[in-house]
Amino acid sequence: MKKILFLLPMFSLLASVLHAQQIQGSVSDEKGEPLSGATIALRRAKDNSLIKLSLSDMGNFTFTEVPQDTVIITISYVGFEVYYSLPFYVSEKIMNLPVFNLHKTSNNLKSIGVSARKPIVDVRPDKIVLNVEGTIYAIGANTLELLRKAPGVIVDKDDNLTLNGRNGVQVYIDNKPSPLKAQDMSNYLQSLSSSQVEAIEIISNPSVQYDAAGTAGIINIRLKKNKTQGLNGSISAGISVSSNIRVDDGFSLNYRNKTFNAFGSYTGALGKSGMDFNLYRIVKDTAFDQKSDILFKNRSHNFKAGLDYTPDSKNSFGLMINGSLASPTQENHNYTPITYYPTGIKDRILDAANYNSMKNNNVNVNLNYGFKDNAGHVLGVNGDYGYYSLNSDQWQPNTFLQPDEKTVISNKNYIIESPTHIDIYSIKADYEQGLAKGRLGIGAKLGYVKTDNIFNQKNEVDGKISLDSAASNSFSYTENVNALYTTYSRDFKGFSLQGGIRIEHSAVKGELFGSENTLTEEQSFHKNYIDFFPNLSFTLAPQTNHQFVLSFNRRIDRPVYKDLNPFEYRINEYTYHKGSTQVRPQYSNTVSLTYTYKFRLNTTLSYGHVKDVFGQVVDTAYGTKGYLSNRNLAAQDITNLNISFPFQYKNYSLFANVNAYYSKYQASYGIGRELNLDVYGANIFLQNNLRFGKGWTGELSAFYTTPSIWQGSMKADAIWSADAGLQKLLLKGNATVKVSVSDIFNTSKWSASSEFAGQRINVTGKQETRQFKLSFTYRFGNSQVKAAKQIQSGTDEERKRVESSGMSN
Repeated sequence: MKKILFLLPMFSLLASVLHAQQIQGSVSDEKGEPLSGATIALRRAKDNSLIKLSLSDMGNFTFTEVPQDTVIITISYVGFEVYYSLPFYVSEKIMNLPVFNLHKTSNNLKSIGVSARKPIVDVRPDKIVLNVEGTIYAIGANTLELLRKAPGVIVDKDDNLTLNGRNGVQVYIDNKPSPLKAQDMSNYLQSLSSSQVEAIEIISNPSVQYDAAGTAGIINIRLKKNKTQGLNGSISAGISVSSNIRVDDGFSLNYRNKTFNAFGSYTGALGKSGMDFNLYRIVKDTAFDQKSDILFKNRSHNFKAGLDYTPDSKNSFGLMINGSLASPTQENHNYTPITYYPTGIKDRILDAANYNSMKNNNVNVNLNYGFKDNAGHVLGVNGDYGYYSLNSDQWQPNTFLQPDEKTVISNKNYIIESPTHIDIYSIKADYEQGLAKGRLGIGAKLGYVKTDNIFNQKNEVDGKISLDSAASNSFSYTENVNALYTTYSRDFKGFSLQGGIRIEHSAVKGELFGSENTLTEEQSFHKNYIDFFPNLSFTLAPQTNHQFVLSFNRRIDRPVYKDLNPFEYRINEYTYHKGSTQVRPQYSNTVSLTYTYKFRLNTTLSYGHVKDVFGQVVDTAYGTKGYLSNRNLAAQDITNLNISFPFQYKNYSLFANVNAYYSKYQASYGIGRELNLDVYGANIFLQNNLRFGKGWTGELSAFYTTPSIWQGSMKADAIWSADAGLQKLLLKGNATVKVSVSDIFNTSKWSASSEFAGQRINVTGKQETRQFKLSFTYRFGNSQVKAAKQIQSGTDEERKRVESSGMSN
């Protein structure tokens, strides 16, 4: 099978500058000898259409009168593998490309196909792309484990995501905002097998065409979609072994011709994973030393199916349905000695547990239409509907024992039912055309969300169960966010400009009902407001090897639904979560300067100010009891320096990323209730890849995170980890076997501490991160490459903000 070598660096679309007239390059073999007579094709990256052909003469080739566009180059020569470059933007009067080295094909192959090998990490001025598909980096892992290794990403003890030292990360799935956050998002990502993931995009400067949500930026998880003609598909299976065992399997089927593309895929996951969690808390004169053993059991089914219809070169229609069915469970056993802190004498012991059985289903439907013509007019329309049913049934037994650990003092058992139903509707339209030697884009979006949350707490006493009406409630929330936005870009001599503004009108309504279905007016709210979100970018490229991008953006994060619900959610007898209708959106203003050298070394310096930043504090209540609450801190200021460098020499490649930052959090809720934390932090990520030949590939990756701040209130210690793996192609390249070990040295442990409202907390934890992983994939059918239609649906930012217990799909 012919392999595609990617040696040409990715050019950013924002780097569109001078109108190029000529492209020059050369072709050689593995030994550096020039090749004459090689066929070089210049194609548009958008649709793979041919622009020009050329033949090499003593290895050299030239394209003249080249249009200003994003293009790719393919090179073919008898006896050598076909070469496919990454897309790049034609940006100079005369562009001198690096030497293209072709590799000889294997003699024992009866038939030759084309398979793509992308760089594992692709750095662009506005984002970093991790090309997960086909790499050992992903095998046997779930998607949350992939994100733990991603450059600039930190996953804290509660599986909250931060990016470059900032919270407010918006997660997208296939270019659509996810409705999940916190524990729901964690459960979903853990149930989503890495075998489904094609790439992870870390977008630091989203344009106004994206929803304005995501003050830290966007993480877009692109799932696989077959891109080949004819009938083809794949089957896969994997196993991950640590203290527990996890297995996953899946298949995909695709049929594509010039007019139709029908596709479908399924993946299933089954297994267990454990975690040790320790919480030491001192409140007044009492110390709680909680030690927890948590077991998560996952059972999930994920599906995706669709149909694309392209009747002619201008019009296209599409239908896509995806979703999941999941029934995970979580068992949390915790043992808490309670002592009188001044003397250390044990007073009593709390032996507690939380058994959570969940059923979480969701279905998403997308209808789309696309139009484009040779005059540069482009129209895209997307209509979306999403349905989520999240059900959680918990049993929380609490037994108080005498210090002898045998004598029972009392029992308090709770049964908690918390179903949530969410309906999400969206329609989105985008239009582009040329205007005044530039490019004008306009768009609009209508989004509506309705969510109903029920929380019923029942007390169990002497085997009798009764509803606790004072602790039960229902919360209804509706949100309508409509947006208008426009962008304009134009190239000038030596520089380019791109600007846009997004206007969002938000109308939200929350109603809290007591157990008797009576409306609690003082806990209900109505809000109606308009926001403006500008995005500006100035690109300077005076010569081929140097490029500067100066940008500014304003973004928003709205509170998740659970944080708005003012009722108390019991975690155990001494800890509970409480929301508030007073939580406000957080806003960020960020300015950044990016310098790119030879389209490889990427350096970005940025400063961001976040107003009313979200933070989680553990407050005190009722003496020694405490509650978790997400609140608006006063502000966060963060200065960030990110350096990325990809290096390649023959069959060896290295990607290095260093992200250094200074972050400061400030808040005051009265005397003795202040937060004033700052940190100098850094994240270091290294990825090594080596092709040994005969289908063998090896990978070694590692990350290191310095001490940091979690959720604005906890100081976290450093953490690091390393992974290694091997991959082998079999059956004439149609099958792949991958084996790896994650967290080789078992160092991925975390610890953090905080002091707030007279309360001191220290937490430590360890998940099953050291795992042996094995996977097998077999591909069948036609392998002729054809670009797939890319769909960007209009499902909106509202879809991210659900936070009921244990979404797993």
